Amino acid sequence: MTRDRAPSARRRRRPTRTGQLLSEELIVDTCLRLIEQHGGEALSMRRLGAALGSDATAVYRYFPGKDELLLAVADELIGRAMSGFRPTGDWLADLRRLAILVYRKHQAHPRTAALAAARVTGRANEIRTVETMLGVMRGGGFSEADAVRHYLSYIDMVLAFSALDAAARSTPGWGQPEPAWRSAYLGLAAEEYPNIAAASDELITRLSGSSFPLALELFLSALAGAPRADG
Repeated sequence: MTRDRAPSARRRRRPTRTGQLLSEELIVDTCLRLIEQHGGEALSMRRLGAALGSDATAVYRYFPGKDELLLAVADELIGRAMSGFRPTGDWLADLRRLAILVYRKHQAHPRTAALAAARVTGRANEIRTVETMLGVMRGGGFSEADAVRHYLSYIDMVLAFSALDAAARSTPGWGQPEPAWRSAYLGLAAEEYPNIAAASDELITRLSGSSFPLALELFLSALAGAPRADG
């Protein structure tokens, strides 16, 4: 995992009370685990230090504050999603595969995803991802300007669904239709709400899953028909 490093005098690796050598990698991995266990709102440098078997001051030698640490965690999530991804030259297949990889990794770390999806990390994993995906878009025949526009629309859609479904996964009772939907929509008078009444069973059924697969295919279908630079 590559990141901007602190000055060498400040990043000398020190053993924790458990005998592990403190490092950026260990701090980020531990932070990610704590967020999934307790939520981002419960994260503090003191709690992180305790989980590492170290003092909070030791964490500050690597990260000047909580926000910098969260950016590193967000970039780690990007790196894990991109691990093993290599463009094949089939640009639509590559976009589909990457979207699914990002989405699945966020669902595996739902509480972290809710914090990370909207952040711009400016770190190595994010930069490599942007470079790779702009290359995929340009390989699809799009101009530089269109490659940027389409990439941003694509990744915003993927991250929006990733964050939305991650938030749902973090909610008690995930996977079951919201009680409010059942109480508010089932049994509405067909005379007043004919469309809802006709589709009420399907509405409740679809609430137990995600719209991401369909939204992704609709997006890719539209993108496949978009004008090209050479068209």
